[in-house]
Amino acid sequence: MPVNRKTSPPSRRSLLRALGGGAALGALAGCGVPAAYVAPGDRAGADVSASDKRLTWANWPLYIDTDDEDTTRRPTLDAFGKRTGISVDYIEEINDNDEFFGKISPSLMNHQRTGRDLVVISDWMCARFVRLGWVQEMDRSRQPNVTKYLDPLLRSPAFDPGRKSSVPWQSGITGIAYNRRRLGREIRHVSDLWADDLKGRVTLLSGLDEAFALLMQADGVDITKWRADDFHRVCDRVEKQVRRGQIRRFTGNDYIKDLASGDVLACQAYSGDVIQLQADNPDIRFVVPEEGAELWAESLMIPNLARHKANAEKLVDYYYEPEVAAELAAWVNYVCPVPAAQDVLASSKDKDTAALAEDPLIFPDATMRRRLAIARDITAGERTEFAKRWNAIAGL
Repeated sequence: MPVNRKTSPPSRRSLLRALGGGAALGALAGCGVPAAYVAPGDRAGADVSASDKRLTWANWPLYIDTDDEDTTRRPTLDAFGKRTGISVDYIEEINDNDEFFGKISPSLMNHQRTGRDLVVISDWMCARFVRLGWVQEMDRSRQPNVTKYLDPLLRSPAFDPGRKSSVPWQSGITGIAYNRRRLGREIRHVSDLWADDLKGRVTLLSGLDEAFALLMQADGVDITKWRADDFHRVCDRVEKQVRRGQIRRFTGNDYIKDLASGDVLACQAYSGDVIQLQADNPDIRFVVPEEGAELWAESLMIPNLARHKANAEKLVDYYYEPEVAAELAAWVNYVCPVPAAQDVLASSKDKDTAALAEDPLIFPDATMRRRLAIARDITAGERTEFAKRWNAIAGL
């Protein structure tokens, strides 16, 4: 399987503006509108999978393998269709979590079908869907590969214990990227960002959900059960660094061009982006600080009243076959949620593909894994207060 990943995915983790245009929807997500919540008994629809061999899958752009010669072909998805006879209407329609929430929430809150059998959204948005009762639990008896191969680190996030309603599509790490040659030293701690030689050459992520966990870990906080005091302590520290001119600005994925150009020497960053940067500049390093870093995922979910639930469950399980997961990982270059895919890549006759098996940003090594944790999500009751404070600091 050749490595054919050429471009970095667009801003999946960093387009959030916690209040912004989605403020009204954010309030809704707090369950302040009783009609928005869907009780467990009202989530399932008539499943026509046995007689109607198809499904509709909504995903982000550039988040699946494509053929070098014909980018309209998706080899792993095509192979699934040939094996099962199930036709997949694959729609690259998700460019922002809040935007997509706004697109399908009217149907979900009104107990109507969304027209989608499978969606991929960030875990903090998955948490919102779970709270609102807008997704169905998957039948694990139909998913032996998920049961066997899902990475233990991703098996039971706070928002979905046991992953009953979600399955990671791809995962990643929020850590620190820096230019080792230009900086002239290594970075090992979040506190290293506040050093005098980095004044005005540091960026942090602007989205509340994207930024806060790593900064808390610098204080030794267990991000699986952080508290409001931990959040406000982080804000106090960041405000201090803004006042002294340490932080150049708060960014979305545009930190990539700042780091590549040398305008920024160190920044909060996503592991998947750094793999792409390193292809052009080997001086770019990614570090999981010694205090730890946030492990996150973008996950597959089946919305309420989906008409092809069993077909969707079969597709999810297909992507957890180690051989299929390896083929996908070789293309997207995110943290693979199927550790068994590492051995598949390592056995490849293609040297570049085999090398991916040794990349800790795709398959974190034991030392890195000990430092990773999934943050508990920001609850509906906390969001308005926290977003107001964070947005004021970040200038949103």
